[in-house]
Amino acid sequence: MKTFVNARVLLPDGVIRQGYLTEEDGVITAVGSMAEGQSLQGEIIDCKGMYLSPGFVDLHSHGGGGHDYMDGGLEDITGAAKMHLSHGATSLMPTTLTSSDDELFRVIDVFKEAQKMTGDMPHLLGLHLEGPYFAPAEKGAQDARYISSPRPEHYRKIVEYADGAIKRWSLAPELPGALEMADWLTQKGILVSAAHTTATLDEMKEAFRHGVRLLTHFYSAMSTIVRKNGFRVLGAVESGYLLDDMYIEIIADGMHLPPDLLKLIVKCKDHDKIILCTDSMRAAGLPDGPSILGSRSGGQEVVSEGGIALMPDRSCFAGSVATTDRLVRVMVYEAGLPVWEAVKMMTLNPAKLVGFGDIKGSLEAGKDADLVLFDDMIAIQSVYVKGNQITH
Repeated sequence: MKTFVNARVLLPDGVIRQGYLTEEDGVITAVGSMAEGQSLQGEIIDCKGMYLSPGFVDLHSHGGGGHDYMDGGLEDITGAAKMHLSHGATSLMPTTLTSSDDELFRVIDVFKEAQKMTGDMPHLLGLHLEGPYFAPAEKGAQDARYISSPRPEHYRKIVEYADGAIKRWSLAPELPGALEMADWLTQKGILVSAAHTTATLDEMKEAFRHGVRLLTHFYSAMSTIVRKNGFRVLGAVESGYLLDDMYIEIIADGMHLPPDLLKLIVKCKDHDKIILCTDSMRAAGLPDGPSILGSRSGGQEVVSEGGIALMPDRSCFAGSVATTDRLVRVMVYEAGLPVWEAVKMMTLNPAKLVGFGDIKGSLEAGKDADLVLFDDMIAIQSVYVKGNQITH
């Protein structure tokens, strides 16, 4: 049993300034104010006035620490996951890229192995498949050789092979067969999100009716207002604002979406429908220098520089090198949110979206004791998974 004392405990609706938290056998047993006169039991951990937060939940990460999940080795899953854990991500959804089926099945195999591992690992909630069903015009860095429209015999084979490992699938909902696929995935309990899409607002409204509940990396590789015969036609971006129950996922590194755009988003969108994601590549957590976007065998050479990955000629972004603590820091110090609200976008909102909100995402009795201790600058001091200290 552990009791955390002298903490600024972060709740979904505010902060307990002089708070405590107790956990036993990896589960939170009590949270409250020290003014209540709580008796101190078990191992006492003095938080020295720092913030005590739920563990961060990242639903979209391609790698980090020199590893990409598409590399296909067990050490690539565990290496990237452990790096993100050190930055506060106690729960992760490793994310694939558009690839051959052989590559994808290899990632599924090693993910299942990694998911069984405990100790100094974060919780691997499931796989997020990004592709291959995308609009070619918005493919971004996705491999054009494998982009296609959904075919039931193809996606059902993948889901059956994964045997429960897939928890999220990003696709372009305007493609032929995509709405049928969304219906089928939703029945399987798999979150369907719109990505790399040219969908109009009307097509996004229809997609929502078929179970699409999230916009992947909002603004990136996504349609917006265009003019057709003089008339303005709204796109996927506008659907994120107009569909009240549609979640949006933002890469809040301050670069993919500059601070003023982040301020616009939080001004216009229900904060409970915003989730933060790293969308990180292998260079996350490493010093600046050359890197590879995608797998080592067939990826794109890029350079990590100044907090972002760039194409070698510096003509455009080539990927995110963000970590979860950085996202929270940007939302607090550049977008102007209170700490508790930025943390909620990195914890409870994503946990609820993928069906883990009853056990993760907030500091409440009965939930997993996945905890992060950080200072005023959101610099991580220690991380606990199910009550066990991982970093310090």
